[in-house]
Amino acid sequence: MPINILMPALSPTMEEGTLAKWLVKEGDTVESGDVMCEIETDKATMEFEAVDEGVIGKIIMGDGTEGVKVNAPIAVLLEEGESAGDISDAPAPVAAPAPVVEAEAPSASPALAAPAASKGDRVFASPLARRIAAQKGLDLSALKGSGPKGRIVKADVENATAQPAAAPQAPAPAPQSADANSVTAMYADREYEEMPLDGMRKIIASRLTEAKQTIPHFYLRRDIQLDALLKFRSELNKGLADKGIKLSVNDFIIKACANALQEVPDCNAVWAGDRILKLKPSDVAVAVAIEGGLFTPVLRDAESRTLSSLSTEMKDLAARAKARKLAPHEYQGGSFAISNLGMMGITNFDAVINPPHGSILAVGAGQKMPVVNADGELDVATVMSVTLSVDHRVIDGALGAQFLTAIKKNLENPIAMLA
Repeated sequence: MPINILMPALSPTMEEGTLAKWLVKEGDTVESGDVMCEIETDKATMEFEAVDEGVIGKIIMGDGTEGVKVNAPIAVLLEEGESAGDISDAPAPVAAPAPVVEAEAPSASPALAAPAASKGDRVFASPLARRIAAQKGLDLSALKGSGPKGRIVKADVENATAQPAAAPQAPAPAPQSADANSVTAMYADREYEEMPLDGMRKIIASRLTEAKQTIPHFYLRRDIQLDALLKFRSELNKGLADKGIKLSVNDFIIKACANALQEVPDCNAVWAGDRILKLKPSDVAVAVAIEGGLFTPVLRDAESRTLSSLSTEMKDLAARAKARKLAPHEYQGGSFAISNLGMMGITNFDAVINPPHGSILAVGAGQKMPVVNADGELDVATVMSVTLSVDHRVIDGALGAQFLTAIKKNLENPIAMLA
C-alpha cells in the first residue's frame, strides 16, 4: 500500500509550515537522504529529506501551500511493485515518519522556542513495520526494535502479539485569554485592519505568556560609565581598520557578560523544572529584531573568544537571523541573554527572561550626564543604564547583584577585561 509522506516537525516549536518548493516531481525516484522539498517554518526555511526509498506517486500539497499542519500528508510514496493506480483518494493509513530536529541544549529564543520532545516520544520503525503493526493493532511504542539503532523492523511486529494502545492523556486546559469575537465586537463601529498571526507571532505570544506567568522575575539596575570603553574602542578600531573589522559597544557588552558569568559561575545557570543546570562555558544569547519577531542567536564559549571574532560572528548571525536562515542549534541554548535597545535611543527598560535562562540584561543608550568624579568634583560622563531581569528560582538577590557588579566592572575597565 502506498505510504503518506507527512509534514515534518523541523523545529521543536513547529506546529505548521509552508511548503515553499518541491525539488522533486511525481514519478521521480528518491532514496534515503535525498532532499525532496523546502519548508518554511516559524523561524527558517529548511530542506526536508527522504527517509525511505521509493517513487513519488503523488504530490498532495503544491508549491506555496501555507498553514500545513505537522503530520498532515504532503505527498505519497510508492514502494517497489506499486504504481499510481494503487493510490486511493483517502489518505493511506500508514505514513513515513516525520523527523524532528532535536535541540542540542535548552531553547534560547525569547518567546520563540519551546523545549524539544524527548527521544522517548518518537518511535523509529520502518514503513513496512508500521503497516503491519496497523493491520495487527499493535502499539509500536510497546515494542523493542532489533534493527539498526533500535529501529523496529518487519520481524519485530510479525512476532509480536497485539496489545491495546495506552489511553491518551487528557489535554491540559487552555489558558484563559480574550475571546476574539468579544474583542472584535467591541470595535465593530471603528475602522481597523485585522492582522492574522503567523507562526512566529503565535510562538512569541505563547512563550512570553509562559515567561511572565511562571517565572518569578525581579530586577536589578546599575549605571555604567562608558568613557574609558569608548576611548579604548576607538583605539582598537584604528588598528583593525585594515582588516575590515569595526567593534561595536555591543561587542564589549557580550565579552563583559561572558567574563562575568565565569567570575560568578552560580549565575551561569538555567531552570530545568526540578533542578538547576549550572553551565561551564559562557554561551551568551543576543536578541536580534527581525520583521514580525526576533531571534536570539547564541555565541558559544564567548569567554575564550577575542572581541574581533565575537564581532564577526555576531554580524554574521544577525544577518542570517534577519533572512531567517539560522539553523536550530544556532539559536538554542545559552544560560543568559542580552537585549540592547540603546541603539534605538531607549534609555532603560525591563526585558522578559527567556526560559530556561536564569537572567537577561536590558541595555539602554549611553548618555552624557553630570556625575561626581573620584575627587568629589562635578564632571560629565557617558552613562549607560542597564537592568538585569533575574529568575528568583535560579539566582537570589545578592548573587544577582554580584553578577551585575562584575558586568559593570568589566565594562568600566575594558583593558583589564581582555587581559
